[in-house]
Amino acid sequence: MVVKGVKELRKEYFKRKSLIKKRLNEFKKNKDIFYELCFCILTPQSNAKKCYEAVRILKEKDFLNKDFDVKPVLRTRTRFYKNKAKYLALAKNNFSEIRKYLDKTGFEAREDLVKNVKGISYKETSHYLRNTGYRNLAILDRHILKNLHKHNVIEILPKHLNKKIYLDIERRFALFSKIAKIPMDELDLLFWSIETGRIFR
Repeated sequence: MVVKGVKELRKEYFKRKSLIKKRLNEFKKNKDIFYELCFCILTPQSNAKKCYEAVRILKEKDFLNKDFDVKPVLRTRTRFYKNKAKYLALAKNNFSEIRKYLDKTGFEAREDLVKNVKGISYKETSHYLRNTGYRNLAILDRHILKNLHKHNVIEILPKHLNKKIYLDIERRFALFSKIAKIPMDELDLLFWSIETGRIFR
């Protein structure tokens, strides 16, 4: 792999290093694993900040313990809200089983979650696990893919991400992180902050 732009990337990393590490430490302390799952179910093809607002409302209404129609909360805050309302209900009803997957290693937990939680793929599952303290799982959203292409880690931007493609790019991402001497989780947040100007979720 002949990558490019590593020197400039490391300069940007050292500007943001303390903030990035602080954010990852906050993820480690995240005990709100049900509502974090809700957030990751809502985010596909949607604005993350609006999804976070929806989750905040669901939490205030105690969605985990109370039954109510979530569609009014989701309608203006996430795309495909009717389907996602169903996915949230399924996640809530099955959450005692879902919790058991989190006792496994990150890669094992991800496989179980992808297979058994409706509405999330490898990207969202990796996001969920990262946000609840797991490490070294790639969150291959469009920002990350764009940056991996920019640095010559991948030759083309994939039109879709099946399991084989996802794991291949994740392997390349991990190798790039070693070349850049920046942990993959920190590189993920660095790309996000360069693209968006902020370190969000």
